[in-house]
Amino acid sequence: MGKEFSITPQIVPHVETKHRRICTPLPHPDSIPTLEKLRHFEPQSMRGMPPIVWDKALDIHIFDKYGNKWLDWSSGVLVTNAGHAAPEICKAMIDQINSGLIHNYVFPSEERAEAVELIASISPDGLKKIFLLSTGSEATECAIKLSRTHGIKVGGKEKIGIVGFVRGFHGRTLASQQAGGMAGQKAWIVNEDPAILNAPFPDGYWTEDTSFESFLKTISDKGLTGAHIAGVIIESYQGVGPDFAPVEYIQKLRAWCDEHNVVLTFDEVQAGFGRTGKFWAFEHYGITPDIICCGKGISSGMPLSAVIGREAIMDQFPPGSMTSTHTGNPVCCAAAVANIKKLLDEDLTGNAARLGPILLERCKAIQKRHPQVVGHVTCAGLVAGMQIMVPGKKEPNHDLAHRIIELCYQRGLLLFAPVGAWGQTVKICPPLTTTEEALLEACDVLDGAVDDAVAGK
Repeated sequence: MGKEFSITPQIVPHVETKHRRICTPLPHPDSIPTLEKLRHFEPQSMRGMPPIVWDKALDIHIFDKYGNKWLDWSSGVLVTNAGHAAPEICKAMIDQINSGLIHNYVFPSEERAEAVELIASISPDGLKKIFLLSTGSEATECAIKLSRTHGIKVGGKEKIGIVGFVRGFHGRTLASQQAGGMAGQKAWIVNEDPAILNAPFPDGYWTEDTSFESFLKTISDKGLTGAHIAGVIIESYQGVGPDFAPVEYIQKLRAWCDEHNVVLTFDEVQAGFGRTGKFWAFEHYGITPDIICCGKGISSGMPLSAVIGREAIMDQFPPGSMTSTHTGNPVCCAAAVANIKKLLDEDLTGNAARLGPILLERCKAIQKRHPQVVGHVTCAGLVAGMQIMVPGKKEPNHDLAHRIIELCYQRGLLLFAPVGAWGQTVKICPPLTTTEEALLEACDVLDGAVDDAVAGK
């Protein structure tokens, strides 16, 4: 895991279609100084993506300065749901900048009022309090803080437990990383909070036991009961897949949280705003959480996140004690309002729902051709994943996943580096503005890339 793409220019076949153009060596020789400058001044953790120096990104396409054009299957890591640089969003930001107000801390503004009102209008009944932040990690940290505070209030200092899930990801800050279930990413913490637990995530592939009893066993094995648990935080789908839990499991989880006065948080940071063919991915389960954490697709490009929750949970802290420097930045709020209106007006959620079955069918066809290496395929709307295995084994194969993505990049289809607990997943997440024509062209590229990577080309 963590393999880098070469920045030595390579001669690759010429590509010229409606949606893709590759006409130079990759990366272009003139881009090498920029790549080397980044390597010199940034930590090596910032490396790992296909070495394109982006010049511009428009709707579903990425461009460099040298005439190359890629179909985007990254959405800038599930951010640009409404497409890159949507004219309506750009205009809203430019108008806001030209207004003379680009920062106001938590002093009141019409821009923030409009944004939270609109977000509340698309949130479930009962979840109408909105706290704006900058990043997904901030949002999940806040949800954990609110959950534990509520637990202490209703159950005393014994009710502080937080349950997350194995292979889950909620960010890279202290509490969010502990609630997440990526063991290798938590080694730096050393003194982990003993009241933060990880239950098995019932994906049906890595964890074959999908019963709710596995959740209860995690708690009982620690000598705890519902009286000790303040909150449960779960991704609406685990980003390593996308992997959904069984509907019955989540409905039992909702009932258990109700029974024990436990705050249930759904992390929608990458799943929300239409990505799965429903506006909120938790709608697939037929339940409503107590807190929603969201971000990424909220603005299609600007750093903004939100915690959405029940009034009794959100209003636990007095004035001035739960704020953030860039809370509801006016430019970000303008982008979010324009973005959400575009998602609704153009029914981009519906577009994801319509195209999802096509994407799933094409990924399943690849699995059928290569059952020895494509171990698990999942898809919901316009997010899909193929988990790549060592031939004939249920063992992650990061190198082969990396090669598939490299071949796609060389042929004009851009995906980000392999994801998953072991870097084995080829993750597919185009902007929700993608057309069927563009999706099918991209699927053709993926077909060839997998075939050639498996053949050792």
